[in-house]
Amino acid sequence: MIDKWNAYVNQHLLLEPTGTGLLNELSFSVKDVFAIQGYTNTAGNPDWLRTHDPADQHAPVIATLLKHGAKLQGTVHTDELMYSLNGENFHYGTPLNPRDPNRIPGGSSSGSAVAVSAGLVDFALGTDTGGSVRIPSSYCGIYGFRPTHGVVSIEGVIPLAKSFDTVGWMARTPNRLMDIGDLLINGQRTDGSFRQVYFGEDAWGLLDQDSKEVLSTFIPKLERNVNGCEWVQIAEEGLAEWANTFRMIQGLEIWNEHGEWIRNENPTFGPGIAERFQWTSTLKQSESAPYFQLREKISQVMSNLLGEEGLLVIPTAPGPAPLRNLHGERAELYRAKVMQLTCIAGLAGLPQVTIPVEVNGLPVGLSFIANRDNDRKLLHWVNDFFEQIHD
Repeated sequence: MIDKWNAYVNQHLLLEPTGTGLLNELSFSVKDVFAIQGYTNTAGNPDWLRTHDPADQHAPVIATLLKHGAKLQGTVHTDELMYSLNGENFHYGTPLNPRDPNRIPGGSSSGSAVAVSAGLVDFALGTDTGGSVRIPSSYCGIYGFRPTHGVVSIEGVIPLAKSFDTVGWMARTPNRLMDIGDLLINGQRTDGSFRQVYFGEDAWGLLDQDSKEVLSTFIPKLERNVNGCEWVQIAEEGLAEWANTFRMIQGLEIWNEHGEWIRNENPTFGPGIAERFQWTSTLKQSESAPYFQLREKISQVMSNLLGEEGLLVIPTAPGPAPLRNLHGERAELYRAKVMQLTCIAGLAGLPQVTIPVEVNGLPVGLSFIANRDNDRKLLHWVNDFFEQIHD
């Protein structure tokens, strides 16, 4: 395999299946934050690599996939310590977006999305804390899934902010996304349906005009497959306030997790990442209570809205992937919009599927969010929905 996309940290690391099953003959890659026996993760930073030891055993999620017939084919790039949504790495370069190499691939699971989009592997594992599976999936034109917080084992995965961290995955078809969910998520039903769809007015208001026109063509298709559709305002406080709440809690957890290592090792971080970690060091737990209180309220609001049969439909990102090397105010404004969309599932710990839609030749994601612990039901519903509309 020739990695002309700069997706891989180590494309020669191969693990053969340990058993047979649903994933026979399939290959997958993993974001370079998953423990692999005898291998040392970079977490996107050379100083992390230098100061950590090889893993004693595989992360359980990798062991499960190998047991069911899949072959591990390499580790792929990530943003430094997973703390970005762009996919541009100061130390290791930027994986090329197969849909448009002039645009960023999205992060922090950049290499995972690029490897899948380029057809180098059948699926890939990433992590999603603030959107790190959903955003690169949207930018690279593939299917991506963030599960309910806590339903997939995060053991053996380098953390960022533990109350938000999830293991997610990406594929080129919804049925493959579904099959992986059936293996990694235990004890959930797949039967039943989603009868009520909600469209978030405030979320759709963040879309650029071209993307809104194209994504809106899915509305009548959804109306034919459910009992009712309704436009709602998601955030009483405003999505900007929700995004800030996410940012503050995440920042506190990040410094609690990595502050000691940063103080001790004084690692070299790239532009933007360095400033972000510096900011987390200034946060005070004593001033955080209002943010945690609002998160509790948000979680309850979303649970009450969705129930067992409701789906929230929103854009995954505000539009196509931004151009590479975008800095300054424009970059920050776009990032703020992205976070207003990704924080919804993150704050409430909800499962979210993003699907690729073409807008003027570029991919933009459309997302479906269900209530907690409806992951497999959501994955099956999305797969069935697409079979119906493509018949």
